[in-house]
Amino acid sequence: MSESIETRCVQGGYQPGCGEPRQVPIIQSTTFKYDESMQLGELFDLKAAGYFYSRVQNPTLDNVASKICALEGGTAAMLTSSGQAANFFAVFNIAEAGDHFIALSTIYGGTFNLFAITLKKMGVECTFISPDATDEEINAAFRSNTKCVFGETIANPALVVLDIERWAKAAHDHGVPLIVDNTFATPVNCRPLEWGADIVTHSTTKYMDGHGCAVGGAIVDGGNFDWATHADKFPGLTQPDPSYHNLVYTDTFGNGGAFITKATVQLMRDFGSIQSPQSAFYLNLGLESLHVRMAQHCKNGQAVAEALANNPKVAHVSYPDLPGDTYYDLAQKYLPGGSCGVITVDVAGGREAAEKFLGNLKVFSIATHVADARSCCLHPASSTHRQLTDEELVAAGITPGTVRLSCGIEGTEDLINDVEQALAAL
Repeated sequence: MSESIETRCVQGGYQPGCGEPRQVPIIQSTTFKYDESMQLGELFDLKAAGYFYSRVQNPTLDNVASKICALEGGTAAMLTSSGQAANFFAVFNIAEAGDHFIALSTIYGGTFNLFAITLKKMGVECTFISPDATDEEINAAFRSNTKCVFGETIANPALVVLDIERWAKAAHDHGVPLIVDNTFATPVNCRPLEWGADIVTHSTTKYMDGHGCAVGGAIVDGGNFDWATHADKFPGLTQPDPSYHNLVYTDTFGNGGAFITKATVQLMRDFGSIQSPQSAFYLNLGLESLHVRMAQHCKNGQAVAEALANNPKVAHVSYPDLPGDTYYDLAQKYLPGGSCGVITVDVAGGREAAEKFLGNLKVFSIATHVADARSCCLHPASSTHRQLTDEELVAAGITPGTVRLSCGIEGTEDLINDVEQALAAL
């Protein structure tokens, strides 16, 4: 098959045989039949490949995960019930009570809360650090029990572009992997594994699905991080697992399969955050047009950002592809084909003006969503980031007047006219 991203979007992951369904089949079954008990036992012992219970694995999910794996250039992948579950699994797969990890302070508010509050209750501590921290500040954040570094290719909603190579080097210098949430860029616009990242996560609910019909997440392993070299730091992968007859994941599945296998047979087995086969089917439909939609999202994002930047009722516009943006140069390096359709706008007049602006929009609809075929908008300080303190909001690149606009794939002029009329009515 061609290696182009376009062909991978359409045909990757599932190759039907003669007389088999052309579309990925929906295997809507909890269980799978076998002729002999020993066959099932081999599966439970991880000595054979196959399916026995959909809480752990399902053929529909594996076909779609394989497509995402191909898009990112990874060695193994899995689907989860949401992007939150993907990020939780990615970190908790290598960190446990008493461990520590580092995350960029500009990450999505829901992920921030997961790391700062929920994981802390489980005994895993997170240090948040600015993406613009000095080398000295970055190195000082690492501890002997640090297990990974986590960031977003394009931060939600601050739109900070991660210097992937820099943070990968910092992580690797301290013997830990870099995990990158690539939701906003998608593998169409950036493949973090090619820049040194080790694990990639996605909220597939966003651009990958693209139509607001199915919540989901994904994890992709690049297969490049050598867990065995740092065996003492990652005992869950490099030491015997008593729940599988003392199997050692790195010995049995190698660097290319150990991480995802453990996350599947341990975390998915115990937490059950599985994506439904029906949702995976919808996700695959979205993936088939991802390369086409991203081009229009980026075209609309660029045009609306330029219009907003020239409007006197706008205090500031953040958009990585806008010349003069703080992260413009990084965007040109990591996202040369375009970043995304999301724009962060600070409306002059603060919170009250921002809320009035949202109320005046006609094409953009207020919704707790982003990266959708339909344009949508929200006020982060009172919604997605409502749980953050004022200090944490500032660290996340958010002010009381910040509005997040997600440009869909509608007509470009319609979106420009909508934001201009909404501002004019203030």
